[in-house]
Amino acid sequence: MAMYAIQSKRGAPPRGAYSQGWRAGDFLFVTGTGPVDPVSGEVVGDSIEQQTEQTIENISAILEADGASLRDVVKVTVHLSDTSLFERYNTVYARRFSQPYPVRTTVGSDLGHAPGMLIEIDCVAYSVRKAARRPVRAAKKNVRRQTK
Repeated sequence: MAMYAIQSKRGAPPRGAYSQGWRAGDFLFVTGTGPVDPVSGEVVGDSIEQQTEQTIENISAILEADGASLRDVVKVTVHLSDTSLFERYNTVYARRFSQPYPVRTTVGSDLGHAPGMLIEIDCVAYSVRKAARRPVRAAKKNVRRQTK
């Protein structure tokens, strides 16, 4: 089973000791990411709608870096700084993800580690990796026959 880290210049850069994503076999794990601009590294957007849009864009970029897309996402965990923002974030989420929607857990969290951040999302995707076809070479064996 193939296992390796996924990096994308189009996704939010890590702000600590973690990778943007990992592939383990046919599963992709995308780290908790927020509305961080990939170029400036700053939180963007004042509204939950803007921040949700940017966060999902960052997730999409990480998935695309390894040949997957939002359509491949099967599990999402969302952290909101204030659960009263649920309906507004859900409107953007429902527009960006397709039916059947991934399973999802949404919780209220202290996102104080990044001032101004209203949302953080991580996800798991299932995407069969198409291996490059390599010519199969016949193995040469040196076989010694022993006589008794």
